[in-house]
Amino acid sequence: MKNLTLENITKACRGTYHGDPKKLGLEVLDVVIDSRKVKKDFLFVAIDGEKVNAHKFIPDTIKQGALCVVSHEDLGVTDFPYILVESTGQALLDIAKLYRDSFDLKVVGVTGSAGKTSTKEMIASVLSQKYNVHKTLGNFNNEWGLPITIFEMNESHEVAILEMGVNHFGEMRRLSSVASPDICVITNIGIAHLEFFKTREGILQEKSQMIQDMKNGGTIILNGDDDLLFKMGPLKGVDPVFFGINDSCEFYASDLKSAGLKGTECTLHLPSGESFHCLVPLPGIHMVSNALAGAAVGYSLGLTLNEIKQGIESLPSIPGRNNIISTDKLVILDDCYNANPISTKAAIDVLTMAIGRKVAVLGTMGELGKDESQLHFDTGLYAAKQGIDLVCGIGRLGKEIAYGASKEGSSTKALWFETNADFISSMRDIIKEGDNVLVKASHGMNFSELVESLREL
Repeated sequence: MKNLTLENITKACRGTYHGDPKKLGLEVLDVVIDSRKVKKDFLFVAIDGEKVNAHKFIPDTIKQGALCVVSHEDLGVTDFPYILVESTGQALLDIAKLYRDSFDLKVVGVTGSAGKTSTKEMIASVLSQKYNVHKTLGNFNNEWGLPITIFEMNESHEVAILEMGVNHFGEMRRLSSVASPDICVITNIGIAHLEFFKTREGILQEKSQMIQDMKNGGTIILNGDDDLLFKMGPLKGVDPVFFGINDSCEFYASDLKSAGLKGTECTLHLPSGESFHCLVPLPGIHMVSNALAGAAVGYSLGLTLNEIKQGIESLPSIPGRNNIISTDKLVILDDCYNANPISTKAAIDVLTMAIGRKVAVLGTMGELGKDESQLHFDTGLYAAKQGIDLVCGIGRLGKEIAYGASKEGSSTKALWFETNADFISSMRDIIKEGDNVLVKASHGMNFSELVESLREL
């Protein structure tokens, strides 16, 4: 790993080095926070979890060959080098910043209330037509995940796409100051994490902090279909570029035609006046929005129309995120990785495109604050209004979803199950051959086990 000598690391995290001074010039081979992943000449940063003191694993990491450890506990006199810091969490960010700044590559920062990961994947698919792309794996987008993603960069990479997720005020600047993006993409301002941000305006305030750390001469790309984002004017002397379904955006879509669960056909228009027809290969209007974001980033980095089109049409599906699974009996819309009211309603919209009976299996959406019950009720009501045939709510707040679905006065049938196990045990009596089944909830609901059970039906 270039530039990561023990001396540079100590300076970057404003720590105090304890150990043989002759080792200060040695470079670490990798930086990890999981003691089980330590190998010879790795740096172990001991970050304590809510229930685990990572410092107790330091002796094990030395036996595994760690070159050095970073600790916020004074370890006294040791026979191995360590760097004492005030906060190992902040030290991890500081070391990641040191490493990121050693690269001369373009960084695309992606944030928003919903759709960050699917937008990141679309941008990566587009840019990979021309560049060697590094991207956030999964949703490693917080104060631990972002540094880990950065440490995986190498000199062969030409572009890095870094997803940044926050749920408290002040977190974005800690992430974006490390990422130093050249291009800032904001997908939308929804109602995720209202428990902490209170209002959509509060969410906008925090998400847009990413732009404060954008490099001079950078590019701001915003969703013009979002009412709050569309009102944003110049920041840091840069006029935002908008993408959206409406033709007031620089990048917009027209002639939308559903191809069912195969995706959406549309024509994408660019600021140059050029346009092209393409098939966005995953269903849902939100995926067209993601394609426009990918087109905007690709255009700003010099891709041709054909490269942008090829990148959109070759987008792979991701388990747990709008992933369509066809079995002998069912079509499963596996969107179980996470959920909030915006993304859940978008997933319901996708389900409406299916041919045959439509079933929505929905669970708790986390961090919605004092209005959580109403927001879950509204989601169930929305599913019924969209004509979903069967809504299955699971868990405490899933009961509100089922209740909302039952109040529309339509033909929608609503059921409630207290636990995943309760649903699974009743599944064979509920799910019919030929059904299209959406599975969606926040990550902690572990709905992936429902997907696996449905696959085995």
